[in-house]
Amino acid sequence: MTEVAEPTTTATGEEAFPLVRSCPFAPPPAYEKLREAGPVQRVGLPDGSDAWAITRLEEVREMLTDPRFSSNRFNPGFPVLTKGGRPQRRRFTASLINMDPPEHGAARREVVGEFTVKRMKALQPRIQQIVDEHIDAILAGPKPADLVSALSLPVPSLVICEQLGVPYADHDFFQSRSSTLLNREVTQEARILAVEEMQGYLDELVTAKEADPTDDLLGRQILKQREEHGDADHDSLVSLAFLLLLAGHETTANMISLGTVALLENPDQLEIIKNDPGKTLDAVEELLRYFTIAEFATSRVATEDVEIGGQLIRAGEGVLGLSYSGNRDEAAFEDADKLDLERGARHHVAFGFGPHQCLGQNLARMELQIVFDTLFRRIPELKLAAPVDQLPFKHDAQIFGLYCLPVTW
Repeated sequence: MTEVAEPTTTATGEEAFPLVRSCPFAPPPAYEKLREAGPVQRVGLPDGSDAWAITRLEEVREMLTDPRFSSNRFNPGFPVLTKGGRPQRRRFTASLINMDPPEHGAARREVVGEFTVKRMKALQPRIQQIVDEHIDAILAGPKPADLVSALSLPVPSLVICEQLGVPYADHDFFQSRSSTLLNREVTQEARILAVEEMQGYLDELVTAKEADPTDDLLGRQILKQREEHGDADHDSLVSLAFLLLLAGHETTANMISLGTVALLENPDQLEIIKNDPGKTLDAVEELLRYFTIAEFATSRVATEDVEIGGQLIRAGEGVLGLSYSGNRDEAAFEDADKLDLERGARHHVAFGFGPHQCLGQNLARMELQIVFDTLFRRIPELKLAAPVDQLPFKHDAQIFGLYCLPVTW
């Protein structure tokens, strides 16, 4: 497994930021050192620039609710953590994740009704059916099985495809492009090509739905926009589809795999949800906190001079809101490095916080709850088919997870 070196010093005299987790169950040791040094610390980035790292939960939440911090990834000061360098602004790139007020609030209100608790509950029977069908296939297949390809990836992919109105038959296409986009080590050219291919695919899909709106999220958005604004905003729908398709399957898929490993490696914790499925939702919250797989989604850039945690951050300076570090903050979570499914602490920032808090969090929670309850009920003897230290964790990806997960029973 990849090891994390101790922080090194850049030409600017700042500590180089550790991007790799040496242990799948704990943050890099540098995180604790940064927290101890103070809630806001200067760190070096892979491209030789530097940024402010916010290390404690209270200050992370404060930053994420302050409108003086921008989510616009095309801003010159936005911190860059990928080998390919700063993203290039291209057609169809104005999406929720890159927007600031007031455009962000208006765009989010357009689609937030698709992700209410009520609408998610209406999807529950179909999600249960999808999970059962994939577990049927696992039980009928050979041992060991790869849980990533057999369950973790296809379940959320199929759910988001049906919700958006994207043909699941094309899943190999968009999953491969998603993998490229989330890999920190790929070249800028490879990343641009993946973006263009995904956008081209979704451009054609939205065009087809504009000609014949279907009863799915994209089709309903087309009709809604026509009714409210006179016409549908084609480019915004392509960008929305891009964001939801990418985020809607990658995050949940990785949490299914990581959560399964954590539960199998902590049998006393697994027994809690086996004995009382009513505790699974709390277990999901703890697993989300424990892994915090999309920790750099909370990166920002200051648009004005702002003081956070006693530190002045000047306009144009990049900020890493280290949600993983915040979620392991002992001041916020007692025994923060311990997995405790009965912790009941829901003030974590695994879904972000503030205006940009994850739009699909209700869907993700429900999918995880159904998968864990069903998987361990139907395959109670499930176990890993390889030692944890031999599993291929995604140390090179912007969303942490597993490339494959061999299991048997």
